[in-house]
Amino acid sequence: MTTLELALNTLAEAATTEISRSRNPQSMAESKRVAQSGGETAKLAREDIERKTGRSIVSHQKASDYIRPIEDAESKELK
Repeated sequence: MTTLELALNTLAEAATTEISRSRNPQSMAESKRVAQSGGETAKLAREDIERKTGRSIVSHQKASDYIRPIEDAESKELK
């Protein structure tokens, strides 16, 4: 994932949390609607960024592509 993809994921989670706090869902169906609403917030932000940049921000990268295994980090520190 790129930093922008991670930021949009965080936006979706934060928006969902705030919407949930304000609506106080009492059932699974209500919680599902809240989650969809939070996701829609991030979707609109993504579409706006893509419209302004003229390119897709969705990549095939994974977050694990950016994380070094712990054993690599430890061996470099010992040298």
